[in-house]
Amino acid sequence: MEKLIITPKTKIYDLLEAYPQLEEILISSAPEFKKLQNPLLRKTITRITNISQAAIIGNLNVEELVNRLREKVGQSTIDQIDDSGHRYITQCPEWYKKDSVANSIDIREMLNRGEQPVHEVLAAAKKLNENEILEIIAPFIPAPLLDKSIGLEYKHWLDKRSATEYRVYFRK
Repeated sequence: MEKLIITPKTKIYDLLEAYPQLEEILISSAPEFKKLQNPLLRKTITRITNISQAAIIGNLNVEELVNRLREKVGQSTIDQIDDSGHRYITQCPEWYKKDSVANSIDIREMLNRGEQPVHEVLAAAKKLNENEILEIIAPFIPAPLLDKSIGLEYKHWLDKRSATEYRVYFRK
C-alpha cells in the first residue's frame, strides 16, 4: 500500500490504516482521542472525521497536529516527492523576484476552519499576469496544492521558513 500524504483533510481511519503507529501520538495529544481504542468507534467515526475536525474536538491547533504526525512518519522533510515522482523545488529559482509578488494568501486560518484552500489558490493563480508571482503562506507543506499546481504546469518554489511556516510561490 502506497503511503498517504498527511494533510488536515486526511481521514483518521485512512491515517491509522497507513500509519498504525500514529495511534499513540493521537491518544497522547488529547484525552478525547482515547476513544480511538474503541473498535466500534474506530470503524465508524474515524471514516468521516478528518485531522482538522479531530484537532477541533481535541482542542488542538491543526497546524501543530499535522506537523507532529508528518514528522513522526518522515514527511516533514523538504525534499518530499509528490505523487507523480516530481521533487518539490526548494532552491530559490531564477524567476523569483520579491517585487513580482502580486498577491499573497495566508491559508492557515482557512485550514483551521476546516476549509480546503485549493480552489481559492488556483483561482488566484489563474489571474496572474506574465512574470507575476502568487505567494501562499501555509503551516506545513501543502502537498495536494503543490501536486495540483504541478499538474497544471505552474512553476513553484517551496520555501521553509520554520517548522510551522512554509511559503509557496507560484508563477505561470
